[in-house]
Amino acid sequence: MLSAFVNSFKIPELRKRILFTLGLIFICRIVTTVPTPGVDAQALRAVISDIESQVGGGFLGWVDLFSGGALSNCAVGALSIWPYISASIILQLMTAIFPFLERLAREGESGRQRLNQYTRYLTLVICGVQALFLAVSLESPENLGITRVIVSDPGWGFRLMTVLTMTTGTMLMMWLGDQISERGIGNGISIVIMVNIVSRLPNAVFAAYNMFSKVDGVAQFSIFHLIGLVVMIFLVTAGTIALTQGQRHIPIHTTKRVVGRKVFGGQNTYMPLRVNYSGVMPIIFAGAMIAFPAVLLKKIPLVFFQRLGTAFSVGEPLYLFGEAVLIMFFSYFWVATQFNPLQIADDLKRNGGYVPGIRPGRPTAEFLDKTMTRITLIGAIFLTIIAVIPMVMATQFRVPWLVASFMGGTSLLIIVGVGLDTMRQVESQLLMRHYDGFLRKGRIRGRR
Repeated sequence: MLSAFVNSFKIPELRKRILFTLGLIFICRIVTTVPTPGVDAQALRAVISDIESQVGGGFLGWVDLFSGGALSNCAVGALSIWPYISASIILQLMTAIFPFLERLAREGESGRQRLNQYTRYLTLVICGVQALFLAVSLESPENLGITRVIVSDPGWGFRLMTVLTMTTGTMLMMWLGDQISERGIGNGISIVIMVNIVSRLPNAVFAAYNMFSKVDGVAQFSIFHLIGLVVMIFLVTAGTIALTQGQRHIPIHTTKRVVGRKVFGGQNTYMPLRVNYSGVMPIIFAGAMIAFPAVLLKKIPLVFFQRLGTAFSVGEPLYLFGEAVLIMFFSYFWVATQFNPLQIADDLKRNGGYVPGIRPGRPTAEFLDKTMTRITLIGAIFLTIIAVIPMVMATQFRVPWLVASFMGGTSLLIIVGVGLDTMRQVESQLLMRHYDGFLRKGRIRGRR
């Protein structure tokens, strides 16, 4: 593996792409440190620190984690790249609903460019709305249960300045991500998100170190807790990699076609169906929706609703059950909107392909739908387990939330998924130039 990293810099084109990617990542980190005018950075940093110490980290703690600490600095990149991600998800869901967008998606490169243009327009709208709500929240922190004064000079001047600067920061990071995808290595948008998450890793390591430091001569955690924590990290990481890489191979046979003197088809291949087809999206949707009941119920001035709102607080059994149910639901919802077995069956029939033992057309579509439903159940169960592990570690074992957030959930899924995808692209570049990849394959000895 180390030799693969060394070989990556021996190839001039690959070395140029890697250095270009690292340079743009450095610019993205600068964007997350330049503060927005009119905000007391120390007061906001203290508020975010108090929130992150709570179980679940709260909504602001969640945003600060995925923005790479930009929210605690109230930087111009505080919204990070998430407005673009939200716009992309909305356009993907609308593509399955509106025929006009579905036709654009099938038009090839020209249609893809039109959809990207609509995504950018929608990103601008989402940036403006989110930045405005963030500015109003900073002006009135008492609505969030915060007693500190964060904005010294509130008003529409501060709101417009915040909307302008944060929208500019998000669009700049989106453009840098596109440049990484085009001229660097890996998917630029995904790499920006992963770098923002990994930038919080030193703070998590420091928090983990404080777990085993002595307070008044007594350590809160012993060496056995350390061993258990390390083993848990390795097991969860291995499970996340297995979930990300897991596939069900559907055998596909193609019939032979003779065109002139050339013979086409007649090959045996397979169709890979991912176990975790929806990726990290169910956790994001479930986390966003499960946060609303507790806030709304606590606003009702009745004892029953107050108790019910407390039961829906982060880390409570009812909260964990609701999140698990929502993750299962959104896993199937994402597959239902993005996986089209009828279209796949029609494409196979049109190209002379078929599944052995299954008739082409509708029977193939029903077989694919049934198979995808079964493997989605397995993927959703494992995804739910990985999602609730940080909550369980923080509530039952008193592990600091900043440490527990890297032991599962959205953070670990994004890091593992983006890391594997980037390594796969680098490995393909190495193998094309006759270098060994990150996973060296041995030769089976036998007769020559």
